[in-house]
Amino acid sequence: MLRMSTASPWPLAAEAVAARGGASVDAMLAIVGELASDQYLGRGIGTPGGKAAAVWLAGQLRDLGAAVALDQFEAGGVKELLATPVLTVGRRQLVHRRDFAEQLSSARLAPTSGPLVSADADSWRGGWIAVAAADAHAVARAEAEQAAGLLVARGVDEAGWMPKMIAGPAMGKVAIVSVRADLHAELAHTAGETVTGSVPMRTITATGTNVYGVFAEPLPGHISVLLTAHFDGVGDDPQQRHPAAADNASGVAVVLEAARLVSARLPVGAGLAVALLDGEEVGARGSAHHAPQVAPSTYVINVDGAAQLGDAAAVEAGGPAEPLLAAVDQAGRRTGVPLRAGSMASDNRRYAAAGLAAIGIGMGMGMPGYQTPAETPDRVEARTLLAATDLVTATVDHLVKNSAQLGETP
Repeated sequence: MLRMSTASPWPLAAEAVAARGGASVDAMLAIVGELASDQYLGRGIGTPGGKAAAVWLAGQLRDLGAAVALDQFEAGGVKELLATPVLTVGRRQLVHRRDFAEQLSSARLAPTSGPLVSADADSWRGGWIAVAAADAHAVARAEAEQAAGLLVARGVDEAGWMPKMIAGPAMGKVAIVSVRADLHAELAHTAGETVTGSVPMRTITATGTNVYGVFAEPLPGHISVLLTAHFDGVGDDPQQRHPAAADNASGVAVVLEAARLVSARLPVGAGLAVALLDGEEVGARGSAHHAPQVAPSTYVINVDGAAQLGDAAAVEAGGPAEPLLAAVDQAGRRTGVPLRAGSMASDNRRYAAAGLAAIGIGMGMGMPGYQTPAETPDRVEARTLLAATDLVTATVDHLVKNSAQLGETP
């Protein structure tokens, strides 16, 4: 069982890393800044920016001394905006991702106007209907009576954003727009106002690209470790940047820096590889593609989010992960990085499902502004990058040392 690390307050641990010549925070911040820059367009799977990021990351791994390969795969069901959605009520133009957002099960819709109609009205024909939920009954009635569309309530995060999503249910036959909950409540009192809405969205099959780097192949009977992080983001909107600095440029920076440090002191015979994964934002498709290719005895450490540690790092274990979980627990105590058992719905689950020992580590995944334009490099804390790198390297060190003492293959 994972226990809360209590060796020392984590900021002191991060300072100790720098003091003993460990991880380079400047190098990691530079990686975050690069991946979050305009040229990578939010790094959506299959986009020019996502493909460019894969090529750039391959170069980074080569510079670190890894043998590099790029591996492509297909991912269906990806939602893509062709233009910025529109929603106006009377003369008021609502703000995309602040006041409203596309609903993933919506039909594609060109700008369409109609009166605002209450859900209990006798007829929905030609109107925009403010409903409690776009359930099967509401959708069926809207389709049968040829409503312009449905308006449903949606909450915002603590920073007032509606995070972007690009994977979910199949698009239907009725236009559906999510409206900020307080605005949605107001609509019940403004029936008759003219509403104009558009949902310029389509579903595509995208080609993702995983980037693999092998630093050392394991010899028979020796330990093998795979460090992973997804590099894709949700992608830019047509008129809005989504830098994806925290999710997951920060995790990529930690994995690259940890690989640099570990590879320099890896004992002869031990294996070390890195997988920088595409398609996590559309259902962890890159790791699903990669996991069956990984040797069964491999330990997998996935980092998804290393921007803001807060009270503790979330750790989720899966597969035959008892030795790995013990190692991260000891690493937390050694470094002073506090840990807690927490949900990590990320690529680690795909590796665990394939029967591999896998853990996911996250620092700040739930911070306000995730998957929105507010997710900028300045919100990634240097001390969290250092703490995450120290935790990962200490975990690998413990695994290697313990394996050598046992003298057997994990």
